[in-house]
Amino acid sequence: PSDFPNCGDDCPVEMVSWKDAQDFITRLNQRSGRRFRLPTEAEWEYAARSGGKREKWAGTSNESELGDYAWVSANSRNTTHSVGQKRPNGLGIYDMAGNVWEWCADWYDVNYYQRSPKDNPGGPGSGSSRVLRGGSFDNDAWGARVANRIRVDPALRYSFYGGFRLALVPR
Repeated sequence: PSDFPNCGDDCPVEMVSWKDAQDFITRLNQRSGRRFRLPTEAEWEYAARSGGKREKWAGTSNESELGDYAWVSANSRNTTHSVGQKRPNGLGIYDMAGNVWEWCADWYDVNYYQRSPKDNPGGPGSGSSRVLRGGSFDNDAWGARVANRIRVDPALRYSFYGGFRLALVPR
């Protein structure tokens, strides 16, 4: 599903709820015989920061370079764009900042990271909202920062968010 079909088959998915993503993962796991899941917030951030570098945005810390890596309000013309058109981050991953907010596995807790384990925190055990990361085509540079996070009801769908990436659980 997409509110923005202008980029054809390479559009980022959006208008997908967290629950829709879980349904997709369940079907994919059944068909593939493998175990996929949404990344935790910590895994998402590690990947966005090119393997844990201190980058402000996925791929760079220089705001003047952000347009080389991300579709944000300054260059998006208020729409999503085909994935992979901008530069990848240091791990070779495209579109970690901008274009579409991405669901993570975690429940949202504003204070979780003040008391979480330092290494590989798994996220809160419960909550009412899920975490989205990465910003969207409608965000300015501040909104597309790797550290930025928002909370959304897991049943909601909206054109700015609903993207997701998959983590493959090792066999």
